[in-house]
Amino acid sequence: MSEIITLAHGSGGKLTHQLIQGIFQKHFRNDWLLEGGDSAVLETLPGQMAFTTDSYVIHPLFFRGGNIGKLAVCGTVNDLAVCGAIPKYISCGWIIEEGFPLGELEEIAESMAATAQEAGVFIVTGDTKIVPRGCADKLFLNTSGVGFIPEGLRLSPALIRPGDQVIVTGTIGDHGTAILIEREQLQVETGLASDCAPLNGMLELITASMGGAVRLMRDPTRGGVATTLNEFTEGQSFGIRLEEHALPVKGEVSGLCGMLGMDPLYIANEGKALLIVDGAQAERAMELLRSHPNGRDAAVIGEVVADHPGKVYMRTLAGGHRIIDMLVGDQLPRIC
Repeated sequence: MSEIITLAHGSGGKLTHQLIQGIFQKHFRNDWLLEGGDSAVLETLPGQMAFTTDSYVIHPLFFRGGNIGKLAVCGTVNDLAVCGAIPKYISCGWIIEEGFPLGELEEIAESMAATAQEAGVFIVTGDTKIVPRGCADKLFLNTSGVGFIPEGLRLSPALIRPGDQVIVTGTIGDHGTAILIEREQLQVETGLASDCAPLNGMLELITASMGGAVRLMRDPTRGGVATTLNEFTEGQSFGIRLEEHALPVKGEVSGLCGMLGMDPLYIANEGKALLIVDGAQAERAMELLRSHPNGRDAAVIGEVVADHPGKVYMRTLAGGHRIIDMLVGDQLPRIC
């Protein structure tokens, strides 16, 4: 096999089959994939099915803490998990630019396989398209995922009540800040890495143990925590008050954002979740989250309130209040 991707790899002929067998089947090997059909025929589970799809165009493709492949699996798994689903099956579509190194492609596939194994999901079907040089920026991925929601579990903004607590499962802004440092080759000394991680194990622990005490969950990716919380409150009869002193932000993130005029509340995360939980059960939720490696830095950052319906606002360190609106524009494009 050639050391780089050529247009012939997308012909459907021998090179296509070598690519599929030599990289994708090699790393994603499972019975569904090896059937080799035009569709994967899958077993279903009782309860509701959740289905999601997403595309990944991140730059750079490799970054501290992961790469586009790990990101794609985590993003799809997490989109299912925050809906209360147990992720099960993933598809992956590859759009590869002519000239892309096969060694890097295999490294990405290997990372996807390892992340899927960690999350307990199977990559069961996919597609590969090769485009001429200049028609794509090296590599784009599209993934879709299927999961199953246990019977009786319901998550909805309609369940949220004043007094409920707002929890974030860890420090905010790590992913976007790590990408910014690498993309712009900023000369800063830091051990900061992307927080990219599959969250389904941690969130299943919460929903299985607390049931109806969990009102709603989301992963605050593009637009960050602020935008996601605004999605919670939009058109609702309640508001959310954040506490600035409670926001878990690493020093490196806070310092860099301060220098560049950015706000960690709007920076993307890829390994954190926002939860709204019954206020009386918040302490129990925190115990469960902190018992899991991905939730060790979990924090209660705010409360659902009856005043300011449809709004998110923050009580500042100075004791004042300011409105936290949705992100306007894009602080950092191509973040995922």
